[in-house]
Amino acid sequence: MLRWICLLLALLCLPTGAQELSLRTVRQAGSLVKYAPDGDPRQPGLCMEILLAVERIDPGLRFDGTDQQVPLKRVERLLAERQIDAFFCLLKSPDREAQWRYLPVPLYTIRHVLVQRAADARPFGTLAELALASRYKPVAITRGTVLRQPLEAAGVRYVEVSSEREALQMLALGRADAVYGQDINLLRYIADERLGEQLSVSRNAFHEESQFLTTRADLPAAQVERLTQALRRLERDGTLRELSGKYR
Repeated sequence: MLRWICLLLALLCLPTGAQELSLRTVRQAGSLVKYAPDGDPRQPGLCMEILLAVERIDPGLRFDGTDQQVPLKRVERLLAERQIDAFFCLLKSPDREAQWRYLPVPLYTIRHVLVQRAADARPFGTLAELALASRYKPVAITRGTVLRQPLEAAGVRYVEVSSEREALQMLALGRADAVYGQDINLLRYIADERLGEQLSVSRNAFHEESQFLTTRADLPAAQVERLTQALRRLERDGTLRELSGKYR
C-alpha cells in the first residue's frame, strides 16, 4: 500500500507539462492571416502558429479539431455552448466576456484602419468624419466582427460582407468607398490580390486592441492556469512578438 501511495504522490508532483491534456478547438474559416485554408506548413496562419508554439512549449498539451474550419459566428456559438474548450484568437467585447473566459496574455495587437481607393484624396482623421461620409455610401466591414462596435458608437453607417477579400474587391470596383478593418488582415489581402497600386491604407489607426486566447467559461482552473503559463513563457522568450512580426 505504501508503495502505491508513493507512486501516486510522485505522479502528482510531475511538472504540469508532462501530464497529457487534450483540448477541443477549431480553425476560423475565411481569415487567411489567422488560419491558412490550405494548411500550408510554411505559413499556416498566425493563430495556428501560436497554437503550435503552445504545444511545443508544453509537450503534454494537444489541441484537437484544427482540421475543422468554421465561420466566426459558429466559433462564438461553440464556445458559448461549451462544445469547444479553447480558441485562438478573439478580440474582446463586453458581450463576449460575459459568455466565456479570456486569458490575460495578449497574443498580438491589431490596428483599426481604413482602406480607400488610391485616387480618393479625402483624409479621415476621426470616426466622426467617416460618419459624415458614410451617409452617402456606407463603409464595408467583415460580417460578425466586433469592429462594428466603434462604428456604431460613432454613428458610422456600414454594410457587412463575408470577408475582407470581398470588401476590398467591392472597393476596387467602386461599389464601396471605404473598408474598415484590421491592418494585419487587410494588408495581407491587398498584397495577395495585387491591389497595392489601386488601394491606399490609412496611416492613422482609429483604435488598437489585442487578440487573446479564449476558453469556455467552465474550463477547470488548473487547465486555464496551464494555458496561461505556456503563453507567459512564449511572451517572455519573444515567440509571440516574433510570430506577429512574421505576418506583418
